[in-house]
Amino acid sequence: MQYFEDIIVGARHRIGAREVTREEVIDFARRYDPQPFHLSDEAAAGTHFGRLSASGWHTCAMTMAMLVENLSKNRQAGLGSPGVDELRWLKPVYPGDTLSVETEVLEKRVSASRPEMGIYKSRITVTNQDGVAVMTMVSNGLIATRPAG
Repeated sequence: MQYFEDIIVGARHRIGAREVTREEVIDFARRYDPQPFHLSDEAAAGTHFGRLSASGWHTCAMTMAMLVENLSKNRQAGLGSPGVDELRWLKPVYPGDTLSVETEVLEKRVSASRPEMGIYKSRITVTNQDGVAVMTMVSNGLIATRPAG
């Protein structure tokens, strides 16, 4: 089990590999972000995307799925997150792309009001199969400190 004390500032981890499917892009868009360029190639043709592209929110959801899958394999005393400080969609994500995630721990501190937990900040970079960054975010995580004994 990984606790606050085990988090190392500067540590990087590469996780996941998730193929983006056309069906998933359209299904997500229909449900949560029905802008035309997320629904059809024809509608996207006249935009800077040029063809059907995934919603940025879909990219966030796929990233979260990869992060949670990694946590299920590498147990952590995680306590959730108070939020994201920064989110950038840098390049379009298209059906057929394969996404992967790299995390880098930027800083950590013990909570002033709740010393049984720590807070750490990570930069998350999502890249496609060509190594091109398509999304970045700075995320805050809560994690339990190691129990005494």
